[in-house]
Amino acid sequence: MTDRSERGERGEGPRRPVPEGAAGRRPRAARTRPRWAVNCSILFTELPLLERPAAARAAGFDAVEFWWPWPGEPVPSAADVNAFCAAIEEARVRLIGLNFYAGDMPAGERGVLSDPARATEFRESVAVLVRIAERTGVRSFNALYGQRLDGVAAAEQDRVATANLVFAAHAVAALDGTVLIEPLARGMNGAYPLETAADAMAVVRRVRAAGAANAKFLFDAFHLTVNGDDLEKVAREHAADIGHVQIADAPGRGRPGTGEIDFARLFRVLDAIGYDGRVALEYRPDGPTEKEFGWMEEQRA
Repeated sequence: MTDRSERGERGEGPRRPVPEGAAGRRPRAARTRPRWAVNCSILFTELPLLERPAAARAAGFDAVEFWWPWPGEPVPSAADVNAFCAAIEEARVRLIGLNFYAGDMPAGERGVLSDPARATEFRESVAVLVRIAERTGVRSFNALYGQRLDGVAAAEQDRVATANLVFAAHAVAALDGTVLIEPLARGMNGAYPLETAADAMAVVRRVRAAGAANAKFLFDAFHLTVNGDDLEKVAREHAADIGHVQIADAPGRGRPGTGEIDFARLFRVLDAIGYDGRVALEYRPDGPTEKEFGWMEEQRA
């Protein structure tokens, strides 16, 4: 996820550094491959949680991201938090993205921040996230909105979600952090109300209007494609609002080349709009994760 604190450094992807311009923007005159990160909540899951950062480093990555590492636990123990941060540090990788607490995702939940009955639960988890950010330097945070609830008016859920997002945005603002809003694929995530770029941007604008300027749009190629958005159109229309990019092919959510997305074209568009953040791999492996990166050879500069 876009981490403004790292933009002046020289990024790495698997096995070769990526050249960048003086201000962290990739040169426009020549095609360059993205600065990769790997999502260790969907890749390397054949390993225990705390072994995944080191596995990512061994595969050649210098940056990782995670969903909330403790499903169903808004406030994990101090020992668990310390162990997670230590695993990042010992692997010598940057944590560049972390999800806010999103309930029990393995059980099907996709966020709690729009649930009036769980506002305290969510806000207590934010303090944990801030502690992780202070220690690891992560500055981008994905906030899953939550599914629609029976018996609670949609307008009330939206009101609560906005209030919780503003609370979260203010909490990370002191760290120069960004809250990311993401649409999710229809039919795979329950009654999740944000399906398109327009849906996500409506929330971003609502949060900004409520006094939190550090809200941005998470551009996920898989979710957007499944729900019918045109990737190039979305990227160009919302260039200034994109805070992070994640990729998986569609259909199937496998590695690039297993579906129908033209990633070479997508990367050219991202170059054209001046996107200079990480591109995170968030796809399901088809076998051992370490064998899932051969497609990246063609992206070498």
